[in-house]
Amino acid sequence: MKSFQKQIVLITGGSSGIGLEIARQLSQEGAHIWLVARRLELLNTALKIVEAAKTNADQRFGVVSADISDPDQVQKAVQKVIDEIGLPDMVINSAGVAQPGYIQELSLEIFHWMMNVNYFGTVYVNKAVIPGMIQRGSGYLVNISSPAGYLAAFGYSAYSASKYAVTGFSDILRSEMKPHGIRVSIVFPPDTDTPQLAYESSFQPIETQALAPFRSVMKAEVVARATLRGIARNQYMILPGFDPKFMYATRILGTAFYPLFDKIHSILIRRKLKQQAKI
Repeated sequence: MKSFQKQIVLITGGSSGIGLEIARQLSQEGAHIWLVARRLELLNTALKIVEAAKTNADQRFGVVSADISDPDQVQKAVQKVIDEIGLPDMVINSAGVAQPGYIQELSLEIFHWMMNVNYFGTVYVNKAVIPGMIQRGSGYLVNISSPAGYLAAFGYSAYSASKYAVTGFSDILRSEMKPHGIRVSIVFPPDTDTPQLAYESSFQPIETQALAPFRSVMKAEVVARATLRGIARNQYMILPGFDPKFMYATRILGTAFYPLFDKIHSILIRRKLKQQAKI
């Protein structure tokens, strides 16, 4: 089991949701935490939460305001962390955005937004720390994907594509970093009770909403705990909860599962429409 005691951990998207909860739990484990996100006000609030969870007086904490979709800002943010405390032992790429909708109604700007934050943001952060980790001969890179990163979800064309990219990138990253002593994990959290889920729910097409009663929503605390447990065990693929495991199993069946999935979807949509008609 890997110990997080005295580890320097940089977490993107650490001002809320899964990233913040991972930071809080790592603080309880004795790690030094630096949070990166865009909004400084939210970062400062998150910092207080993380600091309150510390277990010894020697732990250090900090925040850096940066837009991870901008490679220059990422490079400066990482350098600031290095200057203040040193090269991170672990980087957790938790920053992400989602806005569902029908393909024909989503603007190209939304597709670019998803790729720039979810995929390129992950690439930029990893690229910024990898040279130092290679020189040192150690490090741990953790990328947050989604079940939509291996099984496309109706209404999430822009989001799924960006998370598929994160999955593919992580697969290669794992292989290329192994000879350098650098570990890689990829996390596939289910729907999680976060501000991001609340935001995207208002944009979901009716077909997506019809499946909602059959999807479980996990608390960020539970997802974070499962993530850290997987990291401590050096697992590459981390699938918190039942839904991601079930969805991954159906993915193994390939296109053979699609007709059944389409049939179930059709039934649920008709049921949803009937319910709406009665209101």
